[in-house]
Amino acid sequence: MLSVLRNRTYRHLFVAQVVALAGTGLATVALGLLAYDLAGADAGSVLGTALAIKMVAYVGIAPVVAALAHRIPRRRLLVAADLARAGVALALPFVGSVWQVYLLIFVLQAASATFTPAFQSVIPDVLPEERDYTRALSLSRLAYDTETLVSPVLAAALLALVGYRWLFWGTVIGFLASAVLVVSVVLPAAVLAARGNHAPAAGGTGARSVGARSLAGIRLFLSVPRLRALLALDLAVAAGGAMVIVNTVVYVREELGRSAGDVPLALGAYGGGSMLVALLLPRVLDRVADRTVMLPAAFAIAGLLAVLAVVTTAGGGVWRWPALLALWAGLGAAGSLILTPGGRLLRSAVPPADLPAAFAAQFSLTHVCWLLAYPLAGWLGATAGLPAATVALAVLALASAGMATRVWRTEAPVAGRGPAIVTVRPHHREARRPVHRRPLHAPSGRALVRHHHHRHPAAP
Repeated sequence: MLSVLRNRTYRHLFVAQVVALAGTGLATVALGLLAYDLAGADAGSVLGTALAIKMVAYVGIAPVVAALAHRIPRRRLLVAADLARAGVALALPFVGSVWQVYLLIFVLQAASATFTPAFQSVIPDVLPEERDYTRALSLSRLAYDTETLVSPVLAAALLALVGYRWLFWGTVIGFLASAVLVVSVVLPAAVLAARGNHAPAAGGTGARSVGARSLAGIRLFLSVPRLRALLALDLAVAAGGAMVIVNTVVYVREELGRSAGDVPLALGAYGGGSMLVALLLPRVLDRVADRTVMLPAAFAIAGLLAVLAVVTTAGGGVWRWPALLALWAGLGAAGSLILTPGGRLLRSAVPPADLPAAFAAQFSLTHVCWLLAYPLAGWLGATAGLPAATVALAVLALASAGMATRVWRTEAPVAGRGPAIVTVRPHHREARRPVHRRPLHAPSGRALVRHHHHRHPAAP
């Protein structure tokens, strides 16, 4: 898996992602403790609102940025977003009221909505081979796990020495280091030139207005059954992740009566489960189909949330702390089983010229899922109690898993080292649109695709 780091451009981009996410992880811990200082037992409600604002920024800004991004060199765009995020992080230690938190979170996440889709669309250009790209996706998952594993451990160590507001300075350093690393590389000029000289394949959006270009990627994403299933799976991930991110501080401080230093340890358990799966998954995906691991993981999220509801309603006992850590680790592992292969599905379903728009659409649509899950975890937990919130999110995850199973029913790849054989049925409306596709997991470099007609469909 580490062989892809021999590519200098990817290596610098990967390290930039790691340091930025490490800083973001410090901010996540600090923000939870800041919310507890400002709102006490209502910290879950404050975090739910702040994270809902984050999702609004993601959903509304990412498609617009994707529509305008062809006019700005991607390296310049990435660096500008990093500098903007560093500026906001610099201001966070000085806030004294809830509304200031909400305002700064919006600006910070608007910059992240600019950075992340652009960054994701660069990686397939840097690593065009499917096998390398799969390894890069696992490394990217590990980078995200840095935010939930390494950062909380680092935060716990720092909290023993300094106040939590100092953690925001680590976030500033992370974003500045990311900007320096992005500046140090040159993105693939040939790919950039090709995209600059030709209109994207999704409906010829090159001559359209910004509004039309913003919606084109979303329409493209929703036109492919496999990607609609991916969106449903993302909703299941959001259901489990929202409970962890929003209510960890409430579980640890209020329900279990533990110290502030145990908050990052609980978040670290979530990241540890995710990281373990990301390390093991690439070799698994060489042998089995993506949906073989993704669909069961969604049902596992629903089951783990149901168990959490039982643990929450149980009486006191020292066993509840290790039980919480185990459940958090399980939710992290199940989420990673879904999130890690997601980029492979997207890359295989749309033409290369449409990847920036498709990644931006996925970024926005995925965060619509989080926009639904965060308020459920925060507001419902604060008003109706944690058991009610947990049950509601378990039902949401179960419904999402069932929807994904129903939508993603036509692909039947053969597991193993041989070529992937995909049977395509023409009865979907989307199957009439010719779309370039790449092999999902064919070590030989070719996939055999069987069609009932001679057209090349958008997705199985």
